Amino acid sequence: MRRLSLLALIVAGGASTAHADANPDTNVSADSQIESVTVTARRREEAVQDVPLAVSVLNADKIESTGTINVGRLSQLQPSVQFYSSNPRNSSVNIRGLGTPFGLTNDGIEPGVGIYIDQVYYNRNATATFDFLDVEQVEILRGPQGTLYGKNTTAGAVNITTRKPTFTPEARIELTRGNYDYTQSKASVSGPLIGDKLAGRLSTSYTSREGTIYNVTTGQHINELDNLGVKGQLLWQASNGFKVTFSADYTEQDPLGYGQVWAKTGSTQRAPARQYAALAAASNNYQPPSFNPFDRLTDLDSELSATQQFGGASVLAEWKIGPGLLTSVTAYRKWDWGPSNDRDFVGLPITTISENPSKQRQYSQELRYSVAGEKIDYVAGVYGFYQTVDTNGVQEQGPLASRWLLSGANANNPDILNGLRSENDIGLKNTSVAAFGQLTWHITDDLRLQPGLRVNYDKKEGKYIATVTNGTNTALTAAQLGVLAPQSYRPVFDDTNVSGDFTVSYDVSDDVLAYVTYARSFKSGGINLSGLPLDANNQPITAVETVEPESTNHYEAGLKTQLFSRSVTLNLSAFWTDISDYQATVTNSQANVIRGYLANADKVRVRGVELELNTRPIDSLLLYANGSYTDHEYVKFPDAPCPPELSGGQAASAANPPSAPGTPNGFSPASCDISGQWLPGISKVALSYGLEYELPISALGEDGGVYFAYDGSYRSRFSSNPSRSIYTDIGGYGQSNFRAGARFGTGWNVYGWVRNAFAKDYPEFYSTQSGSTGLVVAQLGDPRTYGLTVNKQF
Repeated sequence: MRRLSLLALIVAGGASTAHADANPDTNVSADSQIESVTVTARRREEAVQDVPLAVSVLNADKIESTGTINVGRLSQLQPSVQFYSSNPRNSSVNIRGLGTPFGLTNDGIEPGVGIYIDQVYYNRNATATFDFLDVEQVEILRGPQGTLYGKNTTAGAVNITTRKPTFTPEARIELTRGNYDYTQSKASVSGPLIGDKLAGRLSTSYTSREGTIYNVTTGQHINELDNLGVKGQLLWQASNGFKVTFSADYTEQDPLGYGQVWAKTGSTQRAPARQYAALAAASNNYQPPSFNPFDRLTDLDSELSATQQFGGASVLAEWKIGPGLLTSVTAYRKWDWGPSNDRDFVGLPITTISENPSKQRQYSQELRYSVAGEKIDYVAGVYGFYQTVDTNGVQEQGPLASRWLLSGANANNPDILNGLRSENDIGLKNTSVAAFGQLTWHITDDLRLQPGLRVNYDKKEGKYIATVTNGTNTALTAAQLGVLAPQSYRPVFDDTNVSGDFTVSYDVSDDVLAYVTYARSFKSGGINLSGLPLDANNQPITAVETVEPESTNHYEAGLKTQLFSRSVTLNLSAFWTDISDYQATVTNSQANVIRGYLANADKVRVRGVELELNTRPIDSLLLYANGSYTDHEYVKFPDAPCPPELSGGQAASAANPPSAPGTPNGFSPASCDISGQWLPGISKVALSYGLEYELPISALGEDGGVYFAYDGSYRSRFSSNPSRSIYTDIGGYGQSNFRAGARFGTGWNVYGWVRNAFAKDYPEFYSTQSGSTGLVVAQLGDPRTYGLTVNKQF
């Protein structure tokens, strides 16, 4: 039988300086073995190598030393994780390319990747932008997880565990300084409060950095960091079999950001006089501050703001009853978002106000019972979730809006659109309840069968009310209605589904585990809460106000091995995922559209292989390499939005059906068949790799060591538009990060670091200006950064 003491892979080289015991049956030293890691991926503690699941683990040392300050930066260490963000609200976390539709956020659907912190589900993807706070371990679970986790997660889960209160006094402090005026400070303290019954922990973190883009209009650096977080915990050890952890946290961000830079232009199907070059010439010969995006200059003239407060409280109760453990997780979370954006992307008064401040509240209750037996292990639970979102958005057009958004004589009359204003009242009530369970039957010591089942009910009720005024107290004209039109609709969606999975795992030997999995899962349907396309009478097309659930068939096979007396850990997985009614972002054909709406693509497919390698060939050297190859495509999507080069012209008709690239100038189909094309955001090849070499030393009577580490990553070309475009592919690029330092004395660690050491210029993604002008703007990756970190454990 496999033992929980088996040594485990720490994916991405996350081993600490501690080592496992030597294998008594070999001559291999303990120092050359890979450290054991315990995970809770299956809601019970077990060695990661014993889990028949594609799960990767990063420990606190790896997270802190590599500058992985939030979930968004996991993508540089984990090839299967993708993260994109134009601002915190418009963030997406995907695993294997699946999770959240690529594009701007729509509150009416669920993320497919669940983020859990101390067993509490965080519904907002903005969570990914918050600093890690006293984190002990991060587990990344790939593939559907609905039979084990409270909220249904069809693409995977990021399971974050923070350090708990201790009855032994301890403290940690860390200080970092770097270029761009980078400052980060972290501190935590823990210890007993009342004997051996009550312990507490208090953790804080503060991060600031000057912005990496200079706005010549305001004379300010934008896209800065300004994050403050605090978390307090109380552990009540009522008895040997009953304990309760009370947690409360608050995080605030108030950076000046976010903004993009001019990247390039391309031709669309608009008339030449209505494309970017002609429009810029007609706007006093406008030119951006630089035609090279990596000069990191912009001239945005609208107010920029990205203030958010995130916080909540939870009660985690664990009670040993009979042969198992009863767990209750009660939680409340809040998120307040106060943005302001420049959504025309240039220093011209086209759209002068664009903001959608939002308030989100969520309540959740999970009750779970787990048993680990000789022949049968099982987890069974129920889950309830309720969420409200209230958004009050404003969009206002400026004196150049007519020039850029209208045609003919109307384009020469700034009074038509100047001051045209839409005020939006948007609301969501989201209720989800579920029962779930998973059973492991040990048929023999080596062979196990693991079925899982979930029954889920979801209901979403929303409202979208847009009130449009023109500042003149007169009726809206046809030209004004074509840009901003009043809308009012109240979508409702509810559905019940049954999903499940089945895994067979077999111990080929003590150090080799093989498994195969089939999962049938559903991502809840949703409602469109960003406005609907309009018909010929400027009325919302309510037929598309709801979005059907995604249905997923997932197949996976994996091999987990420990070789050469456990000095090498090699894990392999292969997967194939078919999704019907894939939830995709599509684009309204109106000139003013800033946010797309949601629709269902008929079918997509994502399949690939993943490798994780970790080895310690000699006592002082740790090597790791992780890689993924992912093949992906829209198998069937005949009525998709067209790419920018085919947008902005005439509507398709029976005489002019939709066509492929090569459409005559002046014609643009209302939709395009993109079957067989790439999904957005997914590289076929993604890699992470690195090493750490440590040389023991003694100085001033203290034992310690000096070390050098390298962490590299690479990803191949990917599309950054929902429909692949000749203008918006991101070319492949790699990054190299270095660090070197010394560990000495009692808990001291001092090291210097440099990220993006070779100053690779790369865009994280491209966006296109609304109105089919042909302008493409870029969200840039960070430049080279460097600094010094000192931390101490007491």
